[in-house]
Amino acid sequence: MTKKFLFTLSLLSLTFISWAQILKPVSWSFSTEAINDKEAYVVATAKIDKGWHVYSLNIEEGGPIATSLTLSPSKSYALVGKATEAPEAEKAFDPNFNMNIAWHEDRAVFKQKVKLNTQEVTINGVLEFMVCNDKQCLPPEEITFKVTASLAGKAIANTLATPTTTPATDSISTAISAITDSAVIDTTSQQVLVNAIDIEPLAQEEQSLWAIFLAGFIGGFLALIMPCIFPMLPLTVSFFTKKAGSRAKAVTQAGLYGLFIIVIYVVLGLLVTIIFGSDALNEMASNGIFNFVFFLMLVIFAISFFGAFELTLPSSWVNKVDEKSDKGGLAGLFFMAFALALVSFSCTGPIIGTLLVQAASMGELMGPAIGMFGFSLALAIPFTLFAAFPSLLKSLPKSGGWLNSVKVVLGFIELALAFKFLSNVDLAYHWDILDREVFLVLWIVIFALLGLYLLGKIKFSHDSDLPFVSVPRLFLSIIVFSFTLYMVPGLWGAPLKAISAWLPPQTTQDFDLYTNSLSSPSEKSNVAKKYAGLFEAPHHLDAFFDYEEGMAYAKSVNKPVLIDFTGHSCVNCRKMEASVWSDPEVLNILKKDYVLISLYVDDKTALPEAEQYTSTFSGKKVKTLGNKWSDFQASKFKVNSQPYYVIVNDKEELLTKPEAFNLDISNYIRFLNEGKSNYQNKN
Repeated sequence: MTKKFLFTLSLLSLTFISWAQILKPVSWSFSTEAINDKEAYVVATAKIDKGWHVYSLNIEEGGPIATSLTLSPSKSYALVGKATEAPEAEKAFDPNFNMNIAWHEDRAVFKQKVKLNTQEVTINGVLEFMVCNDKQCLPPEEITFKVTASLAGKAIANTLATPTTTPATDSISTAISAITDSAVIDTTSQQVLVNAIDIEPLAQEEQSLWAIFLAGFIGGFLALIMPCIFPMLPLTVSFFTKKAGSRAKAVTQAGLYGLFIIVIYVVLGLLVTIIFGSDALNEMASNGIFNFVFFLMLVIFAISFFGAFELTLPSSWVNKVDEKSDKGGLAGLFFMAFALALVSFSCTGPIIGTLLVQAASMGELMGPAIGMFGFSLALAIPFTLFAAFPSLLKSLPKSGGWLNSVKVVLGFIELALAFKFLSNVDLAYHWDILDREVFLVLWIVIFALLGLYLLGKIKFSHDSDLPFVSVPRLFLSIIVFSFTLYMVPGLWGAPLKAISAWLPPQTTQDFDLYTNSLSSPSEKSNVAKKYAGLFEAPHHLDAFFDYEEGMAYAKSVNKPVLIDFTGHSCVNCRKMEASVWSDPEVLNILKKDYVLISLYVDDKTALPEAEQYTSTFSGKKVKTLGNKWSDFQASKFKVNSQPYYVIVNDKEELLTKPEAFNLDISNYIRFLNEGKSNYQNKN
């Protein structure tokens, strides 16, 4: 315990005295773990600072850099299968990449199984990873490491590898060496030491589970006001109050009835995970075929909600359960709750199905059960509450045509959501059918029809006559029509930032007046630029992509330089370009007063052999264009996050304090004007 405390204290001390601006949100340790007398794991363990995440081993093309664990070829061992990761990566849809992206928070363990051919083996490897938070991404980083595996029957742990990226990590690795060298530590103690640094107990992702619970609770409330359930509320409460004979007994029975509702739906959620497994459902949720099937399911559910047919379970099931509910006692109450679940399936089925899939796709083992708990709790509370206070039943609105209207409104929403799943398939398989305009046309038509329905201009088979428009209907129709009109400019390229997460990417837009109106391609200069075939600046800006070339041009035209440290996978770089650089005043300053140099720190273009070098700052081999600009940013400006904007003159002198991610347009204009003014004063 003392060793753990002293070691942790020394690490904290070294962290505080390290260079503050170089961000190091992830610490890695490398070790081996014996499996049997022939095989072992090479283990890379990441401890991740709060708010940051490291990406999974499996990232589709077009997303951020995936984590990779690569071992050097050797005759002393052979790889067995592919690298694995634990715990299961959390997966969510990222509208900036328009894809599902998996990542790890807090802690991640990556393993590669190897078969050993000798008694003791030294294994060299390279780990590549990328780390981001909700505001910035750091450039991809490679860490070389060396571990030793043995056939002696127990794991041989290793001290932390030295990813010589910053003085801080150098200091930490030196401290570790000093500690391990100053004491006699056997392999078992050494493993304990590694565990003390990097391994913490696994914890549930509380935010994800709370989000699933909340979604389930809202779904349960929506189900409660559906025509299959709402009319049963006063009938069921009246049954309890009359049959029980006393208020206390009625409340007890209603409470047990609500408890059984919760048990039934939670067990359903657990069965989904047990039968399919969280991993399988998670993979299904990002699978193109599954998305297409789910699209068809939602369309069928929508048609059912519109009244074309009823989705019901076999009547024999309902009858058998209903018979058993007459027995009385706890068994009778349980089967009453079960009968509610079966009878209301036509209304609750679409909501439950959507909830289960979304809960499972978030990668939480208990997600489906937690979602069903929220759903059933919203159903169970009213029965207990009204049984305890029967007078509250008088405040409930009477059953009527409005219940069917709720069902139809949900049908329109389900139909709109269905096209989101079809869009996922269209993008994954490059069908190029459901591009941005087509998607928007469908949504505009669907929500316009919903608005007309709310005003009584459209009537379905099960709808009652609507002699007048009520105030709630009027306000809902105003909201729906406003949303419909909001989407119309998107047909000509308007960004529609409020719903961009649901839309296909802007690049699928065939007719985009918005982007072309910001800056005309004809405004570009005729200067030949290095790497111009690889990169294109946003808004048709005239940018250089090589530092030396851009600086030389700035000197010839006597202008200050704006260095834009950016990246392909930098989400906030795109946000700055879309929200700040698109401002007319900002664009005008960038075009007229600055030479723009955009340096992509994550680009994988290989440098010519003659241009490759070993960094004097980090000690790493610089092999790619991204390595070069990442090393340049870290060594020159002691910062490794993007976006990062630096204003200099042709003598490489800073003209004002650099800026990072900040969506305040007035602040960015001040930043540009201050740099321009200081340039003029220096000249």
